[in-house]
Amino acid sequence: MGTTGVATSSAGLEDGLGAEQASWARVCGKFKHEFGEHAFKTWLSQLGYNGVDAGTVELSAPTKFVRDWIQRHYAPRIQDYFAAEDPRIKNLSIRLSARREMQRPENMGLPVQQMDNAHVAAASSVVEGGALDPKYTFDSFVVGKSNELAYAAAKRIAETNDVTFNPLFLHGGVGLGKTHLMHAIAWEVRKSQPGKKVAYVSAEKFMFEFIAALRFKDTHVFKQKFRNVDLLMVDDVQFIANKDSTQEEFFHTFNALVDNRCQVVITADRSPTDLEGIEDRIISRLGWGLVADIHPTDYELRLGILQSKAETAVDVDVPAEVLEFLARRITSNVRELEGALNRVLAYATLVGRPITMDMTRDVLQDLIRANDRKLTIDEIQRAVADYFNLRLSEMLSQRRSRSIARPRQMAMYLAKQLTPRSLPEIGRRFGGRDHTTVMHAVRKIEDLRRDDSQLDEDITRLTRLLEA
Repeated sequence: MGTTGVATSSAGLEDGLGAEQASWARVCGKFKHEFGEHAFKTWLSQLGYNGVDAGTVELSAPTKFVRDWIQRHYAPRIQDYFAAEDPRIKNLSIRLSARREMQRPENMGLPVQQMDNAHVAAASSVVEGGALDPKYTFDSFVVGKSNELAYAAAKRIAETNDVTFNPLFLHGGVGLGKTHLMHAIAWEVRKSQPGKKVAYVSAEKFMFEFIAALRFKDTHVFKQKFRNVDLLMVDDVQFIANKDSTQEEFFHTFNALVDNRCQVVITADRSPTDLEGIEDRIISRLGWGLVADIHPTDYELRLGILQSKAETAVDVDVPAEVLEFLARRITSNVRELEGALNRVLAYATLVGRPITMDMTRDVLQDLIRANDRKLTIDEIQRAVADYFNLRLSEMLSQRRSRSIARPRQMAMYLAKQLTPRSLPEIGRRFGGRDHTTVMHAVRKIEDLRRDDSQLDEDITRLTRLLEA
């Protein structure tokens, strides 16, 4: 495709670019509005538009890195944009570019500002960095003793500028509601504090965008994106452990925002003092404000969550005894609890059977069996640390003294034997260690059990303790 001159009006745009190119321009505008100028400039602006063939939009990427990144992070939304333009479009294909001029936005005679003027005015409060889940609001968050402090703090940030703590640091296990509260804050800010600019991003995405900014020599735009906001929310900050350059940028971003009296909200799977691979100066700042622990749910809270969800079920009656049964038996996390109820509701709707205890047991037999025997790596770490009279932070530290290294290896061994987690995942939970370190620990303990009767007895006792 050849390039065209600059379009000066919507009519000129259609005439100069053609309907398909104009559609591509609108897609680019929507992308920039949802994900921000930095994401647009870093990723989508590098794509070429090659037309539509048999219901498939064909785009070109200059490198495999760019193609793979867009496919993993943005492709579904881009396809949605095209489908909104033309319902006949069902697929999206991104291939490596050929040696010809691509229809990039800048090659289409369409300035970035002109592309999305119609979309920028859609909301006065812009959320940069990622799409929000409409299900995750304060109204849908069920409050109990285990999460009431985190909920109250999140509400205060969302509803007023009169906040006495900064940052807010939320920590807890998987599926306990940290991300839910993040999204709820963003939705509430849009409603109660219009004009306030919010950036919500996972720590992993923060890291990859920073790496991309370094690669494309575009760090200025990256800094502008994350430092010129009123509220920055970073999810799962533990994932920047041992990433020195990313931590350096995060540190300066954090300081710039706090110095400008802008609010910061951070989540992690453990408290600041237990984070390994994070610089001391960052840990110190994460503990400056309010640290709120979201504890595992108790029976009453689990039952409340199920009752709230069951009330929204259409034309399906869920007996109270079924909800009570699920609240007692599915104890791992809220995500799995809601998933269990969804399976029961789906089965009843598709098969046309009423929900009973027998049907519930039959549909969820694998999940119930898994919960009956499931152990977490956190539980194993705490049990081993208590057994050897160590602090959990010592267990996860980089210290190699025998009094710490041997219990750490035993905990890795037990995690491999008693949980379905992979070696890389176990390594990440032990201070971001490599999977080969875990493999070495497992083999070492296996060898020692044959020759060291005391160690073998310790492993046996710990196993019984954990399985009980």
